[in-house]
Amino acid sequence: MAGSEPVTAPDQHKPGHRKAGRIGAVLSALALLAMLCGNHEGKVEDIWLIGLAVLLLAIVVGDAVLRRNGLRS
Repeated sequence: MAGSEPVTAPDQHKPGHRKAGRIGAVLSALALLAMLCGNHEGKVEDIWLIGLAVLLLAIVVGDAVLRRNGLRS
């Protein structure tokens, strides 16, 4: 019997809150971009803030595209 059923972790059976995760990622990206208005003088901080915000938004868009195409469940 164990050979015919896939072995899964209990966490895989819990439904996730995709919409809350997407909203949280977008709000986090907006918060990172809001930090550009600060008292720092170097551009290294700006590059990191913009890069991390773009990465978060790319993950959200990529997830939405993959789910729409049926490549992720």
